[in-house]
Amino acid sequence: MTPATTPKLETGTVLIVDDEEDTLQSYARMLRLESHTVFTADNAEDGLRAAECHHPDAVILDLRMPLMDGLAFLRRLRAREAQRETPVAIVTGDYFVEDTLGTDLHALGAEIHFKPLWLEDLVALTRRLLAMREDTHSVR
Repeated sequence: MTPATTPKLETGTVLIVDDEEDTLQSYARMLRLESHTVFTADNAEDGLRAAECHHPDAVILDLRMPLMDGLAFLRRLRAREAQRETPVAIVTGDYFVEDTLGTDLHALGAEIHFKPLWLEDLVALTRRLLAMREDTHSVR
């Protein structure tokens, strides 16, 4: 294969916020194997602090967390000028989400995915989020 036909692997900085430690560590490990820089938080407050410190290119966020859920996290993230357009995917094991949630997430520029996410699913999702980030930056 010549260098011109070798696909370019896009890597970036990803923040994962999930209160389930096993999920958090599994996702982080999988994305690090794909050469992404990964930061993690096991609650929404710590996730917001990490987003402010590390300015991730993409966020993968659990929906159902104690104290502050993923939707509240997303609203606070979008209130920050620097992170209004950061691509976010909400991931949940709750298959019975309210119809209004999808509308709210769409309005906040996020998409919803359901657990479990296998390696190829997580990698494809992350690549899509990073591509969205690149598209946003190329428009400016």
